[in-house]
Amino acid sequence: MAEHNRVTRAVTETPSDTRPHVLVIKLSALGDVVLALGPMASIRRHHPDAHLTALTTRPFAPLLEASGLFDALHLDPKAGLRRPGAYAGLIRWLAASRFDRVYDLQTSDRSSGYFRALRLLGRAPAWSGIARGCAFRHDTPHRTRLHSIERQAEQLRIAGIPETLFPDLSFAWEGPNAANVTRFGLPEPFALLVPGGSAHRPEKRWPAERFAALTRALTDEGLTPVLLGTGAEADVIEAVRAACPAAVPLVDRTALLDIPALGRRAALAVGNDTGPLHMIALAGCPTVALFSAASNPDKHRPRGPAVLCLRRHDLADLAVEEVISGTLRVRTDPPRDPALLSGGSVPGSPERIGDARLTR
Repeated sequence: MAEHNRVTRAVTETPSDTRPHVLVIKLSALGDVVLALGPMASIRRHHPDAHLTALTTRPFAPLLEASGLFDALHLDPKAGLRRPGAYAGLIRWLAASRFDRVYDLQTSDRSSGYFRALRLLGRAPAWSGIARGCAFRHDTPHRTRLHSIERQAEQLRIAGIPETLFPDLSFAWEGPNAANVTRFGLPEPFALLVPGGSAHRPEKRWPAERFAALTRALTDEGLTPVLLGTGAEADVIEAVRAACPAAVPLVDRTALLDIPALGRRAALAVGNDTGPLHMIALAGCPTVALFSAASNPDKHRPRGPAVLCLRRHDLADLAVEEVISGTLRVRTDPPRDPALLSGGSVPGSPERIGDARLTR
């Protein structure tokens, strides 16, 4: 999708010394950042008086800024051994900020390394994550088998937040930060198709000729197929459009907030296991997600009120007829997300609960 060039670096509100300072770390990738919006909102709800900062990377700063959850954003340079100066600068910023609480929602070796560096400096805050020795360590044996929504709900419960909200992207289509997708002039009803994905993971892509056949079937049904993707996926999208001239390509024309806003208006979506599909599904669009053996839908599926996952070991074995059947089912009798059935919150494991109170 088109890159949003405006990035917030500075604090948008000067923090008071008497306010608790809380940091949330989420660096990548798109689908994971989107699914973390629920935990982020839960952290904000639990610390309403805190000065809340997000540590993220450039592509996702516009999304977190538009969410309205944070008082400040800071960009992680993703520096390592090849850029020791930038890495050292980030650690200095973390140490100087003197955060009272850190919620590491990235839970990677990299983000855990920030805790280790701060501990060596004698500046380790109360830390929620997977780093050895942190105050609220998420070390349950089953954590790696959970979907990220349930996994982060369990992580927050250990840190003293008993209930995690379901991700809410409504700021993308209503309110002051809403995207204006009427500029695309799309004929309604339309269906969103996401035929691309990471170029280095071709096994996660349903063949382009199958997407082409699907677009023709959707056109026959009276839907306008709309093709989403980046310039890196232009060859796939052009192959689909060549087979179905009625399809509308939006290659590199959409900003991040456009995607859920389009999903809110779409009648249907079909796509590979990609970040945009998570946004579309959370917008409430009936969504069919296509999975191969390369990823596990139990852990990585899109979430929303109407999501159907179709999986084959090799996506080349997934017939067009099966996907067409799935598009009918997801619009008439979709599977129900248990988190939405429970009222839009995700309870964590009851085994451990910490203390989320903060004072400064």
